[in-house]
Amino acid sequence: MGAAGARARWRRWRRGRPFWGGLAAVLAGAEICALPLAPLKIMLQQGIAGVPSVLMGLVMILMGLSAWFTPQHRTLAGVLTVLGAMAALVMSNLGGFLVGTVLGILGGAMVFAWQPVETRTPPDGGGAPPIGPAAAEASGAPDADGAPPVAPGVPDPAVESRIP
Repeated sequence: MGAAGARARWRRWRRGRPFWGGLAAVLAGAEICALPLAPLKIMLQQGIAGVPSVLMGLVMILMGLSAWFTPQHRTLAGVLTVLGAMAALVMSNLGGFLVGTVLGILGGAMVFAWQPVETRTPPDGGGAPPIGPAAAEASGAPDADGAPPVAPGVPDPAVESRIP
């Protein structure tokens, strides 16, 4: 199981979520947080104005981690990351001297746009059999009312007669 198995698990985990967008969001948040926390002398001169920078950076880091560990919330995480990056542009040293803002906007967009990869069925027709109405159509079995199934692409007269 060694290094090859660990690398395969890592690759599978990374591909199952918006990894690169989350990484960009985490880096953007770290950049925006790090600048106000520079030397203490600068921080004391900045005063309370450094607090929004740190909070926005922490929110962006949290959204990046959320994209990694709960990919089903990627839409919210992506939107909040972009909004945080745009707010940081105004509220915190041009959003980390533009680096944090650009990384945040790109990362949030990548998180928002990410879609899970659909699993493919084997070409030999393997996989789970269809369930429900699709199973009846695939098997050629009659419908619940005893009528034979209609060929794909041909309108079903029973359905069309119910349409007002």
